[in-house]
Amino acid sequence: MDTIEWTDFQRVLLCAGTVLKVEEFPQARKPAWKLWVDFGPYGVKKTSAQVKALYAAEDLVGRQIVGVINFPPKQVGPFLSEFLLTGFHTDEGVVVATVERPVPDGTRMA
Repeated sequence: MDTIEWTDFQRVLLCAGTVLKVEEFPQARKPAWKLWVDFGPYGVKKTSAQVKALYAAEDLVGRQIVGVINFPPKQVGPFLSEFLLTGFHTDEGVVVATVERPVPDGTRMA
């Protein structure tokens, strides 16, 4: 495993945000949702997330998640993804990284 410098970690903007809306994404190659997330001072950003195996849309709305919000936008079929939803791969599917207690949207991971 390669090590990184503290300054490398500081460049990654990992922030808490609240899921506002979830929609079907039938054009995705693998089952995925389209999510809109409020990152407070950074605004509302959208992403495509392959988390349908473990989460229904209603499980995600209102939940605070952790996202990387300073990657460049990525075109996913007809949808422009603006951030990376973080999570952990398991045999059952991806477990979304969430916030244990509410924090203001846009709070940066320390």
